[in-house]
Amino acid sequence: MSISHAPPPPGLPGPDISDTPTAEATPRDTPLDLVPLVPASSRRNRIPRWLRRATGPLLLLALWQLLSSTGTLKADVLASPGRIAQVAGDLIADGSLASAMTTSLQRVAGGLLLGTLIGTGLALVSGLFRIGEDIVDAPVQMLRTVPFVGLIPLFIIWFGIGEAPKVAIITLGVTFPLYLNVYAGIRGVDSQLIEAGESLGLSRWGLVRHVILPGALPGAMTGLRYSLGIAWLALVFAEQVNADSGIGFLMVQARDFLRTDVIVVCLIVYAFLGLLADFIVRSLERLLLQWRPTFTGR
Repeated sequence: MSISHAPPPPGLPGPDISDTPTAEATPRDTPLDLVPLVPASSRRNRIPRWLRRATGPLLLLALWQLLSSTGTLKADVLASPGRIAQVAGDLIADGSLASAMTTSLQRVAGGLLLGTLIGTGLALVSGLFRIGEDIVDAPVQMLRTVPFVGLIPLFIIWFGIGEAPKVAIITLGVTFPLYLNVYAGIRGVDSQLIEAGESLGLSRWGLVRHVILPGALPGAMTGLRYSLGIAWLALVFAEQVNADSGIGFLMVQARDFLRTDVIVVCLIVYAFLGLLADFIVRSLERLLLQWRPTFTGR
């Protein structure tokens, strides 16, 4: 907007317009855009993600070694990382660790297979049919509140002290998370998708196959991840039941001889196997759920 000035009366000096603010000099009209020289995402991408994720465990390991070297952390309380690495090498060299891992994996695989079949089957019956829900859901909800560890004595009476009670404990631990997540996935399918399928002329089996089961698949994969974590937890208890092989058997022997190094090696093996199983399930999830958009973080 321009500013006009009237001419001064005769004999009077005119106004001094040298100090009059102009549009170019107005601070409000010249905002400053503060743009960072290096975006935050670029700074993060300079460091590989695997290295950033490994920083915390490496620092913890260094602190652990420092405390052990200075004598602050006694060997009879917790062995040093160097000692644990040496013991792990010895167990690998004589084949005892590989044999124990094979036995434990067989038990987890058997319990996971049975638990997946039972949990998924019950969820399909309860989720797809109202009469199935009336018959199945209430007993399952009652049983899942019973700690499966508390059923170990009963399983020993029923199945003896062989492999059967160990697999049964893992099966029971796997069944309920799968049932709950698959059931919730089936009942959580958008009703508009079902109406769209019906308008396209899909039969009941067509709706189940093309709409309901794909819609319940994300919940099923989440339940499988939970079940795998509980399967390893159940294995720890199962291998305390008169086991003569497996990772739990090595831990029992180490406990009797106060070998904290062997116990830590077994715990690391449990953690590694659980992490590997979770990685497999996550890879399977990415493969089966390519159609679903996901948020990967910023």
